[in-house]
Amino acid sequence: MTRKSTLSDMTSSPQISYIDSPSQLQDFCRAARNSSWIAVDTEFLREKTYYPKFCLLQIATADRVACIDPLVLESLEPVANLLFDPAITKVFHAARQDLEIFFNLWGKLPAPIFDTQIAAPLIGLPEQISYAGLISELLGVNLGKGHARTDWSLRPLADAQLRYAADDVIHLGTAYLKLRQRLEDLGRLDWPEGDFAALLDPKLYENASDQAWQRIGGHYQLNASQLAVLQALAAWREDNARQQDIPRSWLVKDEVLFDLARLQPTTADKFKLIRGLEERTLKRYGSQLCRIIDEAKHRPPPAVPLRPRQAKKTPEQEALLDVLTAVVRLRAAQHTLNPAVLAGRKDLEQLMDDPEQSKLLQGWRKAMAGAELKALLQGERQLKVVNGRLQMEPYG
Repeated sequence: MTRKSTLSDMTSSPQISYIDSPSQLQDFCRAARNSSWIAVDTEFLREKTYYPKFCLLQIATADRVACIDPLVLESLEPVANLLFDPAITKVFHAARQDLEIFFNLWGKLPAPIFDTQIAAPLIGLPEQISYAGLISELLGVNLGKGHARTDWSLRPLADAQLRYAADDVIHLGTAYLKLRQRLEDLGRLDWPEGDFAALLDPKLYENASDQAWQRIGGHYQLNASQLAVLQALAAWREDNARQQDIPRSWLVKDEVLFDLARLQPTTADKFKLIRGLEERTLKRYGSQLCRIIDEAKHRPPPAVPLRPRQAKKTPEQEALLDVLTAVVRLRAAQHTLNPAVLAGRKDLEQLMDDPEQSKLLQGWRKAMAGAELKALLQGERQLKVVNGRLQMEPYG
């Protein structure tokens, strides 16, 4: 039977185990299945690889914590059973990279999840708060940084390294319980659910080759022919980096891909004009790059709507954005939130230009401010100053 964990469960120091045998892993995961939540973190390296190299997995419950060694264990199946148990909430801080590791391993994502970095601003803590900042704010504990630059692939791991890794989940569980209780007290427990669900979209982790061009900065500056070449070059780089398990930039850097697409060289002399294109890259891949460019420049551009060039806002539009910003600040103050958590200026621009895609018309943001901002833009609401205070009222 699953039990409900409370904050008092976390008052004693949990037992820390280093797990590098199947029997230890089975025993730990079997015990953890009795928990309603588990705190999860990973240590990995990716400086020299395409895929993050999974080096250590930390999991904590209310009364124990394990540092699980994926470099030694042949199978992590017991962990998979734990992570994909729908009755257990998986607690992360800044979950994106951890989830990528699990997606690469198993082709699916654990659910349900709770990301403390996403939830923290909803009780008034800073946006994008670090793990150390969260623990300091909620628990008054100052975490050390002595092993922040550890090479987690080296063995054996020292006791101090394991303790450093374990701290990332020991305190995370306690912080989760306090954060969850605060959200519940404020009536905001469901507010972050949409953001949690967005993290569980497999498209975030698939790295589809034909979409790789969208990660190249400045691609909206290119014309149709250049964009078709960029798509082909980025797909070639993505496939080769994946096959060789090396960083994309080790093949060709982003800015070089951009210039190749823009200038479309097809001879050795013209290739030499591309700044940053290394000689060894040209020797190994030059003929392939020539062929890709020559074939792609005659193709239709990617079948993806291009972002319209943003015209400079008129003084009237800028003034309207200022008015919308005032409403956001007003509503955020009423709910003790950082206004940036509710909406930034770009979010307000999107509400004006493309309301159907605006996050302000979704979930808790719509209820708090989005609906009345839309009404204000449609002339159905108005701002008034009453006794020196700004108020939103029906128009007329």
